[in-house]
Amino acid sequence: MFWCTLWCAAFSWGSLTATSVRAEIINYAEKGRPEDPGLELLQEDPHDIILFKESAGGGWVKVHLLELPGRRMPDSPNGSLVFRIKGIEAKDFTAKWEDIEMIDFWETRLERETTERIKNEDFPGAYPFLSVLIRDYPNRPNLRTLRGEFLFRDAGRRAKQGEVGPALAMLEELHRYAPEYRSDIVMQAISRMTDLLMQDLMNKKELELAQKLLARLEKDYFGKPVTSIKKWNDTFYQMALQRKEAAEKELEEGIKTNVFQNYRNARRLSRECLYLKPSIEGGKELVRKIDEIYPLVNVGVLQTAKDPDPTRLDNWAARRAGRLLYRVLFEMQGAGPEGGEYEFLFGDTEQTPDRMKFSMILAPEKLPPPLNSVNGFFIADRLAERVDPGSDVYFSPWAAAVNAIGLDGPKQIDCTLRRPNVLPSALIQMTVDGSWFGGKPGSPTGDYRRDVVEGDVIRYTLVGKQRTATQPREIVEIRTESASDGVAKLLQGEVDVLDQLFPADAVRLEKNRSVRVAKYPLPSIHMLVPCSDHAYLAERTFRRALVYGTNREDILSGELLESLEVPGCRVLSGPFPAGLEDNDPLGYAYDQNIQPRRYEPRLAKLLMTMNTNQMEALAKRRKEEVPELKPIRLAFPPENLSRTACEAIKSQWELLDLKIELIELPVGQAFPEKGQADLAYVAAAVWEPIIDARRVLGPDGMAGSTDQLVGLGLRRLEESKNWKDARDRLLDLHFIANNELPVLPLWQLVDSYAYNRNLLGVGSDIVSLYQNAEKWRLSL
Repeated sequence: MFWCTLWCAAFSWGSLTATSVRAEIINYAEKGRPEDPGLELLQEDPHDIILFKESAGGGWVKVHLLELPGRRMPDSPNGSLVFRIKGIEAKDFTAKWEDIEMIDFWETRLERETTERIKNEDFPGAYPFLSVLIRDYPNRPNLRTLRGEFLFRDAGRRAKQGEVGPALAMLEELHRYAPEYRSDIVMQAISRMTDLLMQDLMNKKELELAQKLLARLEKDYFGKPVTSIKKWNDTFYQMALQRKEAAEKELEEGIKTNVFQNYRNARRLSRECLYLKPSIEGGKELVRKIDEIYPLVNVGVLQTAKDPDPTRLDNWAARRAGRLLYRVLFEMQGAGPEGGEYEFLFGDTEQTPDRMKFSMILAPEKLPPPLNSVNGFFIADRLAERVDPGSDVYFSPWAAAVNAIGLDGPKQIDCTLRRPNVLPSALIQMTVDGSWFGGKPGSPTGDYRRDVVEGDVIRYTLVGKQRTATQPREIVEIRTESASDGVAKLLQGEVDVLDQLFPADAVRLEKNRSVRVAKYPLPSIHMLVPCSDHAYLAERTFRRALVYGTNREDILSGELLESLEVPGCRVLSGPFPAGLEDNDPLGYAYDQNIQPRRYEPRLAKLLMTMNTNQMEALAKRRKEEVPELKPIRLAFPPENLSRTACEAIKSQWELLDLKIELIELPVGQAFPEKGQADLAYVAAAVWEPIIDARRVLGPDGMAGSTDQLVGLGLRRLEESKNWKDARDRLLDLHFIANNELPVLPLWQLVDSYAYNRNLLGVGSDIVSLYQNAEKWRLSL
């Protein structure tokens, strides 16, 4: 009777297409059983299957989910069941309960498919069925056991295949989800997997990860029978104990012989001991004792210095290391509302209200050796040499500023100026070497000497007595492969300080409680500096095309800042700092009204065509050959920030049909030698534009510009009588530089340093990392 009713209903739908009929036919049959669709079952809508008794004609039908109490057949069914067949939505059908053999419920089928696949170790096939059960039927009574069986057996399969990490993850998930499931066996399996994983980490020498894993296991399985925890705790303890005993022996030998290497070994071993087992008895006390006897600080750097010089504009490493080896006559301490704040090395300074006289008052009795043997007559002679064009230390801005140099007794030097000068101390940032005190020219005068150079490691050792009881007797610079490698070494304790961070790394490290991150108060100015006689780079139109063809905003925000917001980092339109915020006095040389050129590759191509036409026309008038457009050699320092930027610039310029060759400079070199490259990527410390403008743009500066407008702008700047004149003329010079492009401005970056919180006295708002090195103190 049921099948007659069904066929009548189907026949009455005269509009059904052949496809529709075929689709409906698979939803019911007059005999047999439905085929197993396998994984394709999950592509069907949820449904139940009613199977009829042979006495009622047999067959089966797929129906919409039945609304039965508890989603099961009644214990004593009577009467009729009303349902709707899949594909015949408009009509209700009825069957007597006495004609129904069974109902194959949807969730039961899912459970059956899951169980069968788990039994056959088809875990990828079982997973989607189990996922649907967890999502749609979380309260099924058998689900907990089914899920536990899946996790346990799949973990076993993975363990046999050597997939220790995934196997452990599944076992731990099983323990969290169903702790009662085969608890003893599961805990034994977790112990075995953790043992294998710990051994693998130890074999790979990944001690940090091993310790983190062990610490987590101790926390998660406290009081539970995971035997691997005790085993590896004992292992780490024995390793730590061995290092502690070795450190004590090295320390004893160092005290006996005063050999620095023994102290270095003792420091390394004691810290390894504490790293392996922070709670080891006497570990912290040993580290403190060694730090008191031989304080040593490891500094992670992106570049080691080849020729240390604290006054270098274009070489971060030389400027940093130079502060350890040399002192400067006038050392910049920070930025103030009217330019830099300078400290006179040998005493104090005075300037008359009309700014026409600048005096240096020496106080040698307050200075340590060899500075206390300063000779006022010698300093006066050195200042005079800075005026002589034939001298190696000649500096034209100083020559243009000073009219006379005299002595008022042996302890006072008076400089009469040609015109009022706003910042005469900035004009005489001279490196003070040993020749100032009767020593060898170029010999160091700072607290430290370069001791040992071992590959990427340079040791600077203290000479003479410590200024303070905690002053490091040794500062070790360790070159890291990249900024991220440096961060890893800092977090692992291999270095105590990082002198320069990738901006994005600085943002992330600020969240770490064991590390302090601080910003240098003065940003670095990044630019491309022409450094060869490349015929096309000599043309302003071509240089302008390169600027338009460089998506500086994209490189800065995407490549260097990694899409993070870092205040103060921005694209520039000139070679001077723009300040870190609105109305920042630091940006006194930057005209905020001059917007950086946008990225316009079509305009760049047009300008290149115009430049070619101009050069062809000029060559024709002169009856010369048109210069060949040779590949542009772009040089950069050997560190990953500059490398990343230059690789991005190269890819963008190649879209302009230019051939670009990247040249990585040797370690310690920041600017190419003559003939080595055509453009140099430079991160310059343009901290005092009123002075540094000539050092960047002048004919003897980095750019070596002979442009008449640039030269005029520099001369007018040096004739400034007050801060208003200086600022106005710097803005004029910014305008000139933006049009003439003696350098190609890129962006300014706010540089940061980071150090372990156990290192005290580093200070904030320091211009140079080693500005307060004599006050550093290790504290555990």
